[in-house]
Amino acid sequence: MPNALIVAHGQPSDPDPAEAALAAYAAEVDAQCHGVSVGSATLAAPSMLEECLDRLPEDTVIYPLFMAKGWFVTSALPNRLRDRQRRILDPLGVDPQLPALVADALRDVLAENQWKAANTDLVLAAHGSGRSRNPSAVATAFAAELEQHLTFKSSHLGFVEEPPSIAQAATGLTRQALCLPFFACTGGHVLEDVPKELSDAGFIGQVMPVVGELPRIKSHIAATLSTATRQS
Repeated sequence: MPNALIVAHGQPSDPDPAEAALAAYAAEVDAQCHGVSVGSATLAAPSMLEECLDRLPEDTVIYPLFMAKGWFVTSALPNRLRDRQRRILDPLGVDPQLPALVADALRDVLAENQWKAANTDLVLAAHGSGRSRNPSAVATAFAAELEQHLTFKSSHLGFVEEPPSIAQAATGLTRQALCLPFFACTGGHVLEDVPKELSDAGFIGQVMPVVGELPRIKSHIAATLSTATRQS
């Protein structure tokens, strides 16, 4: 059976919970990925990636559960492979189908609330970076693409690590508003920074799961891995 490995950043200060969460995530993808065995490893858990790779054949494909094709995907991950020959797929955040998939997920939430997009405000809460322009560029491009699929009353983009802040993006909105965290995993930023920023803004709308946790995205990752393993 072909193999795939989902790799995420994890939490260096406390690796085990993030490792367990990613394993549960991979199990959900695996259940939808017929004919492919899907495992997982975080970069933060010491030697976990290497141990997993040593147990898997050379035709294993690696799926980076990241929102940008930045340093972790282009440098840190390949460096950890060393002489192991593995195919690394593009990360979630730069998938060309992502805006359309997220638009469909947003339509699902709008329908559940009996809201119309034209009367609803959207806040995209992203990571950003004080060192690299790449994360904010990816989020900005995503926001622009999303507007081509679904037009809201207003759309605001805010960042954890650079201006404009999430609090600035979320200030002054009514209860008919959605906040979508533009993150691959539910880590510290999503559990701590994003709620604090929304609280500072007085945001009273609905907060959605992170992009990577949307059911449509998990199904898409499963389909991506099925296709990639057939091509290996």
